[in-house]
Amino acid sequence: MNSYFLKNARIVNENKILKRNVLIVNDKIEEVLELSSKIKLPDNCKEIDLNSKLVLPGIIDDQVHFRDPGLTDKADIETESRAAVAGGVTSFMDMPNTIPNVLTQEVLEDKYKIGAQKSLANFSFYMGTSNNNVEEVLKTNPKNVCGIKIFLGASTGNMLVDKLETLEEVFEKAPTLVAVHCEDEPIVQANLKAYKEKYNENIPVEAHPLIRSREACYKSSSFAVNLAKKHHTRLHVLHLSTADEMQLLNNDRPLEEKMITAEVCVHHLWFSDKDYARKGSLIRWNPAIKTQNDADELLKALLNDRIDVVATDHAPHQYADKKKNYLNAPSGAPMIQHSLVTMLEMVHQSKISYEKVVEKMCHNPARLFRIEKRGFIRKGYYADLVVINPEKNWKVETDNILYKCGWSPLEGQEFHHRVEQTFVNGHLAFDNGIFDERIKGKRLTFNR
Repeated sequence: MNSYFLKNARIVNENKILKRNVLIVNDKIEEVLELSSKIKLPDNCKEIDLNSKLVLPGIIDDQVHFRDPGLTDKADIETESRAAVAGGVTSFMDMPNTIPNVLTQEVLEDKYKIGAQKSLANFSFYMGTSNNNVEEVLKTNPKNVCGIKIFLGASTGNMLVDKLETLEEVFEKAPTLVAVHCEDEPIVQANLKAYKEKYNENIPVEAHPLIRSREACYKSSSFAVNLAKKHHTRLHVLHLSTADEMQLLNNDRPLEEKMITAEVCVHHLWFSDKDYARKGSLIRWNPAIKTQNDADELLKALLNDRIDVVATDHAPHQYADKKKNYLNAPSGAPMIQHSLVTMLEMVHQSKISYEKVVEKMCHNPARLFRIEKRGFIRKGYYADLVVINPEKNWKVETDNILYKCGWSPLEGQEFHHRVEQTFVNGHLAFDNGIFDERIKGKRLTFNR
């Protein structure tokens, strides 16, 4: 039997910060106790005195690209799940634009086999949609697959779905949550054509948010929302990037009652278009990082519950490719090792509270996807826990970046919180820089 007794913790959970002891037995939380409570510990239980360090539920990231299979020169499930766990992320949901694209149930299950063999964190994989695979999409099992992904804008992997009859059928008949990437492709292509005519091969990266514009985002997001309302679809809009799109969302009901939910990514809160001059294509994502006003309005919507969850859209590329000119540099960047500490830095800056960070990165992903027994520090739940030292300054440097691609857009950034330990299903997977990879993560399951 594997057991740990976490003493003198400050747990951040369900909108409170409380001094508690936490007993872990095997893969579950056995007890959450007041400090004065007496309890007989199991034999060989390892006691860890946390001295008032923070304990959070494990972070659940609902949008990553771990590039496995087929693109493993950039990243793979083993390397990126290690980076995730080092950053306090204990569960992830990976996108279907790998090679082969996840367009059949057979390919989807093959990917789950890779996850079971290689992932240090818990995992789920989206079923992908093309213009021609509706029959396969509709076979998706809502009990053990996180959702169905539709690219309404072209991005890495070329899985654009632009056939209206396909979209109508999927939105009408989808057996589970539909997650969408929203950018209007005709607008993007028209903008790109205009910038090519103006700059030839020398388009500046600062043009990225003007090419993949706010108009492109809003037109596509509003189309998806209207289609979902027409068919009563359970819709999840990914990586929103503009202030304009906030009017499409509501905060007039509890999350569990929403049919349309939304995500913001850490980079759209942290960076603005002013950073392109300094960071260049290293901060080129789709959708693009836009103005500081957009970042401010996204944060406001996060705080007032129009936006429901925070994720990363973790999407590594090789550094040499990212340094190419605008027309050849790919979009996407690695973030999962640093997503939690970036949000905690915003706590340090008094922009958000610990409790709200936990709500948006732990509780709400579990509620939104109806994940079984995760996302909270509760008796009987899986012991996915993160120990944070809130008084440990450190800097992102090349030698502490764990992504397979070896770089981060946050290199040089100093943080005021450090992830010291991460438990995955009660297993101490990460302990002050040391990994124990003998036990792998589990496939996520869902109460649907």
